[in-house]
Amino acid sequence: MIFGKRKTNLNTDVRPEQKFKDPGVSSNSYGIDLGTCNIKIYNASTDKIMVQKNLIAVQNKKRMIAYGDEAYEMFEKAPSNIRVSYPIGSGVIADINNMELLMKAFMTQEQNGTLHPGDFFIAIPTDVTEVERRAFYDLVKDSGIKAKRILAVEKAIADGLGLGIDIKNSQGVLVVDVGFDTTEISILSLGGIVLSKLVKVGGHVFDASIVSAVRREYSLVIGMKTAEAVRMSFNDISSNGGECTVYGRDIVTGLPMERTLTHDFVAESLKENFRVIVDNVKVILERTPPELSADIYRHGMFVTGGASQEEGLADRLREEIHLDVNMADSPVNTVAQGLAHVIKKAQYRSLAYTIEGLGNK
Repeated sequence: MIFGKRKTNLNTDVRPEQKFKDPGVSSNSYGIDLGTCNIKIYNASTDKIMVQKNLIAVQNKKRMIAYGDEAYEMFEKAPSNIRVSYPIGSGVIADINNMELLMKAFMTQEQNGTLHPGDFFIAIPTDVTEVERRAFYDLVKDSGIKAKRILAVEKAIADGLGLGIDIKNSQGVLVVDVGFDTTEISILSLGGIVLSKLVKVGGHVFDASIVSAVRREYSLVIGMKTAEAVRMSFNDISSNGGECTVYGRDIVTGLPMERTLTHDFVAESLKENFRVIVDNVKVILERTPPELSADIYRHGMFVTGGASQEEGLADRLREEIHLDVNMADSPVNTVAQGLAHVIKKAQYRSLAYTIEGLGNK
């Protein structure tokens, strides 16, 4: 039997590939990582990263009197008419008005007092709602910093670039970013995010655990700044005889008091938080496609973020997940360094995108 020839079009349901057109970037370009604790701004013209506390001090609900590191000096010490607060909470914008004031203040400082039109690349967490995603765009647009273009980059993608990984290839990469309020666990491949999970555990929760442990064990109330100081010096406690001294208010007498904390006491207070991070990394790995799992086994996991430096966290991850742990050289600045790569290198420019429905208005 002879069949007649029939023309077939194998590409009927396949859209032609649209080649990315790189519009280039302005010399006045900035990469912004809005962390809960610190704001990091990469300035393309100076090729430097500014890091300051993401804090604002407002007097009588009207006038900003301090911001950044200066406001941090007032934190937990200000009178009732001065409110010192973090405008970012759990990785998203919680107070848009104060964040706009902060953004304008930081950018004015970065541009030596005179604002000039520029391009802005902003890192956005993956597991946020569309409303929360739009808030990042509105922040840059409405803060009066003369933004010509506003482009978004997924935070996990920026992390991968900042860690020195060529994320555009087909190798699977596991990135764990332990921040101040949240931990973002992501699987990256081919320039995209295969899996991602945002866990509400980070440096702030670590501090709260230390405060609770000291109150329970010693009947002593200490501030979150004191707890953060203990946590940041955790690595040095063992070299100082295994102890550190904290000051606070005795619950029984109400009088100022000091207590000595041991290295083991601090480690025990953080153990449960480390457990939550480990368990969620396991959840992500259980859902990872097997071919990517093979890549991750060969390369290990990459750990970054300001709170990733806690002593014992890397060891806990290594022991319970049985993977090599690659720690970032500059964990606080990893995302900002990744944004710098997107700005400076044309091959990574396609990783930035306009938020749909907003970029062309």
